[in-house]
Amino acid sequence: MIDAVRILLSGLIDYAGLFPPAALGMGEAARNYAAYRGGAYAWALGRFVVPAARLEEFERSAAGYLSEADPWRLSALVGGEAEWRAVAEFNARHPGCLIDTAEVKAASADEIAPGPVVIYVEIPLARVELIPAIARAGVRAKARTGGVTAEAIPAAAELARFITACARAGVGFKATAGLHHPLRSTQALTYEPESARATMHGFLNVFLAAAFARAEMGEDELTGVLAEESPSAFRFDEAGARWKARRLTNEQLASAREKFAIAFGSCSFEEPIEDLQALGLLTR
Repeated sequence: MIDAVRILLSGLIDYAGLFPPAALGMGEAARNYAAYRGGAYAWALGRFVVPAARLEEFERSAAGYLSEADPWRLSALVGGEAEWRAVAEFNARHPGCLIDTAEVKAASADEIAPGPVVIYVEIPLARVELIPAIARAGVRAKARTGGVTAEAIPAAAELARFITACARAGVGFKATAGLHHPLRSTQALTYEPESARATMHGFLNVFLAAAFARAEMGEDELTGVLAEESPSAFRFDEAGARWKARRLTNEQLASAREKFAIAFGSCSFEEPIEDLQALGLLTR
């Protein structure tokens, strides 16, 4: 294992198997997550993502897998006061798992506020003027980086603007949707046999760009990192990572992951791992 790869990927992938395009049932998603936690790449696995409105269903489906000795960490999608109460009640009665982050949406500064757990606020990607309000509230940002239609995928320049704004404000973020593959590439938008295809962002591009942003790379150059499609443009070694002639140390990568570029939600855990293996960054 190359040190820089392990640093960049550690705890990176929040499992969102309940959501499109996988859209698995609760039982299958819980079973998958339990298996991934016991697998060879458990170190790359983050939280189980669940809507707060489905917590009772989660309790029934996951009961056989939960252990107080090794609790699951959950991220709940919360949409109102009743769902916040459901989160609090869930945490009070479940020693075998803990909702320690929540994901909410906001379209204005008035909707951005701290909460009882770590909060990620999803804003429209173009509304970077809301990021200072996120900073003032002491919460984190959330970027939607794709979806099941081509129109849902933001331009590289738009994503670079968001990452730059977060870096300047000292706001940590997570990403969601469309980051199944390590590198920017043309891929099927869903798992349907005749699925439409589009150019999708890569999670290596996004999280290396975030680390470069913290190292004060300019927005135009960040756009280039995000738009890069050549595997040979990225290099990892025991001391750090490189994009073309620009380099990041392991210390810079670790700091970016710990304090800034936190995670991404993916409806597949296996697909990112398999693609990294195909690139030679993980062993089979």
